[in-house]
Amino acid sequence: MIILAIDTATDSVSVAVGDGTRVLASSEVVSDRQHCEALTPMISFVCQQADVGFAELGAIAVDIGPGLFTGMRVGIASAKAIAFSLDLPIIGMCSLDVLAAAATATDSVVVSVIDARRHEVYWSMHRNIGTELTQVLKPTVGPVAELVMDVVERSQPALFVGNGALRYQIEIVESLENSNLAIEFADLRLSRPSASTIVSMAHRLAVNEQWQTADQLTPLYLRQPDAQINWSMRSAS
Repeated sequence: MIILAIDTATDSVSVAVGDGTRVLASSEVVSDRQHCEALTPMISFVCQQADVGFAELGAIAVDIGPGLFTGMRVGIASAKAIAFSLDLPIIGMCSLDVLAAAATATDSVVVSVIDARRHEVYWSMHRNIGTELTQVLKPTVGPVAELVMDVVERSQPALFVGNGALRYQIEIVESLENSNLAIEFADLRLSRPSASTIVSMAHRLAVNEQWQTADQLTPLYLRQPDAQINWSMRSAS
């Protein structure tokens, strides 16, 4: 089955096409505020590079967050539109799961961290158990101090991945300085979810028909959009 994957949950736009055995074509661009302008041309480009027509697609996969609200909406809306128009199933992937899945060669707890702005982060924890990636702490949002508390409570060697981990690396390291925990940080290559990773993950789900219709797909926000937060704060004052 050929799957088109879309990721716009962070400050990058990523698109890939894969057939379950390999990624046929992919493209990524860092674009903090131009997700809408970049996405449609990238979808056309990747399909052309893979020599795949829309009629050959078997499913659409998309990052449903958590992440940047505006970016998420662009990717999810585009994925739904394609799924509706082609009558295809859709597979929603959590951005934190996608980050963890790319960090396969470790026995440490993989701590996926995405910058949520406002000095907050989204995070979850995973372990590679055998050949399976297992979520051991569900996605949550909060200040960096709460993330550190969860890591200390876990009391296991940790590998931090994601743009939130890199942004707050100094604060995390200083907060864990006296914990005697072995920690490390993945490099920039693993700082953002990738559509290429989504293709592989989605295919494993598609084999068992673990998918949804486009109207069933819902974003994973974890908190209110910034605009709504600002309005609530103004109203309260």
